[in-house]
Amino acid sequence: MRFDWSKMGRTPPTALVEVRNLVHHAIQWPARAARANLAAVPDDSNSAFTWDASHAALLSRVLPAKAGGVRVGLRIARLELIVTSGHSVADALQLDGRTDPAAGAWIDSKLRALGLKPAGDVNLPYVLPDHPGAGRSLELAMLGRELGELSRWFGGPAEALEEFAARLAGLRPGPVLCWPHHFDMATLVPLGAGEPARSVGVGVSPGDEFYAQPYAYVSPSPRFEGNLPELPPPGHWHTEGFFGAVATGEEILATKDRGQAFLAFITAAFGICRARLGA
Repeated sequence: MRFDWSKMGRTPPTALVEVRNLVHHAIQWPARAARANLAAVPDDSNSAFTWDASHAALLSRVLPAKAGGVRVGLRIARLELIVTSGHSVADALQLDGRTDPAAGAWIDSKLRALGLKPAGDVNLPYVLPDHPGAGRSLELAMLGRELGELSRWFGGPAEALEEFAARLAGLRPGPVLCWPHHFDMATLVPLGAGEPARSVGVGVSPGDEFYAQPYAYVSPSPRFEGNLPELPPPGHWHTEGFFGAVATGEEILATKDRGQAFLAFITAAFGICRARLGA
């Protein structure tokens, strides 16, 4: 792995709740831009993002601008909206000191200049959790370390998930995508035809109502009934609200080789789920 997992953990995973909520809200402007300018698809992946390691950013799919395709996204470590063209950043707006309406006005001006539809006209089909800074200017002076750490919780797992998916090429796993609704990043692995359809979602969440820290998960569908098989450390079964094998950020950081431990956990848990589903 190229990502250096040893740099993680200087800010505890449990200290990222506030910045996670800020970033979750900020990413909705690029999500709206994608919804405004890309055709809807059944799984809603038109509004999802990929992790771009070169920019350390979540980026949308390519939008059909009049002078050539562009992508819109967010650099998490700087809480900065960006517009990219090719491999370059064409424009950027750091959100420190800005209000949410100001961010929307900026991205709409950029989209209109590119011959694209504005993001501000889009109503999201889901409700986001509240965050303390709603309606006020964002003040990020004291949150730089937390934003950098949250960015690493996307960068490291994104690389591991891509490696995991590459090993399963014969099963045709879906792309590794970050979904703006739940804000998790995952690949979905289908396990063949049949009723009910069988699949396993493998991903990482930056934290949510279930865990106040990032966590890896491997979630089979349909869920298991009866006794649950034993998981390799540091995993445990989560059964309330969603069903899956989980390893928390604190547990991952406590391992000797964090990146390999993350990859080994999702690989082993996937194998257990696949066997239990009979695929």
